[in-house]
Formats: sequence, structure tokens, C-alpha cells
Amino acid sequence: MTGFEHTALTRLGQFFSPAAAAHPGLSGFSLLSEARQAFITRLALADLAEKHLDMQYYVWDGDTTGRIIVDRVMRAAERGVRVRLLVDDPYYKASDQVKAALDAHPNVEIRLFNPTKNRRWSRLDFLFDFRRLNRRMHNKLMVADNSAAIVGGRNIGDDYYGVNAVANFRDLDALAVGPVVDDLSGVFERYWNSASTRPIANIVERTYGAADLDAILSRLRQEIAAADYPYPIDQDLGELATRSAELRDSLVWAPGRIIADDPEAIASGKAADDVTAFIRERVTELKEELLVEAPYFALPAGAQALVKALHARNVRVRVLTNSLASNNQIAAHSVYAKTRRRLLENGLELYELRPDTDAFRSGWSHRSGRSRAALHTKAMVFDGKAVFIGSFNLDPRSAVINTEAGLYIESPELAARLTAYMATGVAPANSYRVSLDPGGGIVWKTMRDGEIVSYDDEPETGFRRRLVADLVKLLPIDSQV
Repeated sequence: MTGFEHTALTRLGQFFSPAAAAHPGLSGFSLLSEARQAFITRLALADLAEKHLDMQYYVWDGDTTGRIIVDRVMRAAERGVRVRLLVDDPYYKASDQVKAALDAHPNVEIRLFNPTKNRRWSRLDFLFDFRRLNRRMHNKLMVADNSAAIVGGRNIGDDYYGVNAVANFRDLDALAVGPVVDDLSGVFERYWNSASTRPIANIVERTYGAADLDAILSRLRQEIAAADYPYPIDQDLGELATRSAELRDSLVWAPGRIIADDPEAIASGKAADDVTAFIRERVTELKEELLVEAPYFALPAGAQALVKALHARNVRVRVLTNSLASNNQIAAHSVYAKTRRRLLENGLELYELRPDTDAFRSGWSHRSGRSRAALHTKAMVFDGKAVFIGSFNLDPRSAVINTEAGLYIESPELAARLTAYMATGVAPANSYRVSLDPGGGIVWKTMRDGEIVSYDDEPETGFRRRLVADLVKLLPIDSQV
């Protein structure tokens, strides 16, 4: 099975083709910054697809959001859409049976990327085959009818779409239409056919059929009906057309291309560093400014020196990352914290997200309540002229261990939109400005009730969390986060 090529014959192709024809050689892009919008847009692509639907994700949780998107994808398959789902094998083996049952649909094929071989004793498999299984597919991609695609930081799960009662992510995707979608489909094909993928049907111990599929779909739809999901999920085509027209009219048309790691690097044991090499080259060319949002930020010595060299050339480098209080990965924070002082000495302008910020809740549901905020956006703005939006974290795991992908778009207009989005993250009420005091100590400053508040240790964290973070600093794990 390959991607559908005749995009002009589909509803999505006809919908976007007039705008594409008015911008020859360019692709259209729109930022999906609000969680609800990102969710509804995915449903819209699934609902409007007529021929092919390809989805590639690192995480696909079995929560309500995950179930709803599975249901919408399966309804597309029931309409005759040929569906391909490529998911990283996240060691949740209980879901093998669910995937195999869905795969029993004649229009659906599901493959796992770099799966464990021993499904019953996967932890032992990981222990004895660490070099291979440590390497994961971190990409996030959805392509409908080879006409429209979503690329960015969001996986599939409640916390990526603002409906988790405990914690939710500030995150970002880009909707893409036009010629770049052909390239995105090409990247999906490379991963789909890579040596590291295996069909779920070849992994499970028995053959799954129509009865298994019917049982899973019945249970799935009962669970969705009982969930009282806060976003609308039963839109008619007229409402979808209206929402799609709003997105189409907000598109920025510009040169863009996909930058993706070679999936064959995993099977061959080589470093997956195509994205890293591109970003490194682009950063060395900077003239004025680099703006970054990255949830996990652990630069090696060479990259720390590059920050210093940029500062010496009067190139501003500003980064927003997670604080210890907002970070969902203590190990990643501990490795980052060991580099923090050197980065500040080298001229980095550094901010850490506050977990109690209200700035991003407008895109979240009422269900999220006072849930903790965490950063998951992976984006860069180069000199106010170009942007990179994708799955890439600025850490060793993204740099060489996992595979990554993102859109590089040359557009001052889109750069201005992304810059405005990033400005909300570093606003004094939403983040801590991290700096060195006159005595060389690290200080965190934020705004509360109109007053500047300073901290001389990791803000809004208890003794136990700080102790664990300090102990993790002693572990030899810097190359693995």
C-alpha cells in the first residue's frame, strides 16, 4: 500500500487546490497552538479523508482522547479509506490485542516501530537488547489524502489536548498543505517500509478476525459514550467545512520542507542525526537572534560553546524550557540543571515554565481545572525569518538516539506568529527568568500579583523532589536523556 497521489480528486484536494494554485511552488502553513483546535483539526482530517489516512506517532495513549481518535480513524476505514497506523512500540504489551483486532479490518494496517521480540518478558528483552531497544521513533505525523498534514510536538493522549485533570502540556503543531505534503508522505513511506517496522499481525500469537474487531469497536464506542468528553466530537460536514475554511484562510504560503532522520539508522546502529546536523548548520548561520522552546534542554559541551560564540557575535539566544516544578521527567531536568550555570555564563537568556500559569488554559477544557502546566512545544525561530516546528528536543536523545522530524519554513510572517506565541511563554507571570546574581548564585524571578518574587532554589518544589533531582545528577546518564 502506498500514499494516494491524485490529490485533486479528493474533497481535501479540491478544498485546498485553489489557494495552492494562487501560490505556485509554495506550501500553506498554520500554527495549531490551542489544544482544542489541534484535537478538532485531527478529527476533521479523519472525517474528510476519502482515500488514504496515514498516522505516525511516538505515543498513542488508551485514554479517552486516544479512543476517540481511534474511533474516528476506524469510521474512516468503514467508509473505504485505507488507513495505516505506525506507532513506536512503547512497551505497553497489553494493547497488542487491541491493535491486532483493529488491524483485522480489511482497510486498516498497523505496524510497530522497533518492537521488543519477547512480548511476555519485554523488560528482560530490553535488558539484553538495550542498544537496539533504547532507540525510539519520536516522530509525530498525520497525512490525509496526501493533501493536508499535521506535524509537531503532540502525541495522542489527554494531556496533549488540555483534557487531563492532573497535568496538561503547552504544545504546538503545524497544519501543512501544498507541495510539502508530498514530501511528508514520502517520509512516512520511508518509515513504514523501513527495516525496523513489523506488522502487528506478525507479532501477536494468533490470527484476529471480524469477531475480534466487532468486540473491540463495540467496547470502544461504549467507553466513549460514557466519558462525557468536553470537546464536540459529532460535527457534521457543514460545520467541518466552516472550520476548515477558517484554517485555510489563515494559511501562510511560503517555502517549506520536512527535515527527518533516516529510519534505517536504527537498524544499522548508526546515529540518527540528520535533524541535528541541519539545526547545527542553521544555528551557525545566525545573524541576530535564536528563540527556542524545548521541554528537555540538555546541551553537550560543544553546543554550550556555540552559545558562547553566538553571544560574542551579539546574537541573542533565548530559551524557554521546563522548571523542576513543571517537568514530567526528573532525569532530563537533572542533566539540564548541571549545565545551567555554564549556559548563563555563556550569555544564554533562560526562562523556565511555571506549573501554575493561566496563560494556556484558554485552549484547555473545563475538565483540566487547576491542573499543572508543563512544556512540550519543540520550536525555533531563526533571525525572525524562518521557523522549525517538530518533535526535536535539544537533548542527546533527540540528537542521536531517537528519530525525529520537523518542518523548516522560511517565512517572516509565520516567524512573527511563532514569536508572538513564544512571547506568552516567557511573560513574567508565566515563567521564571533564570539568571546569575552578583555573587554568582542562580536566581529565579517571576511576577505574582504585580510584584516581583525571587527564589534562590528551584521554585515551587518540595525538599523531596529537589533531593531526588540532586541524587539523579550523580548518575552517569547524561548521554541518555
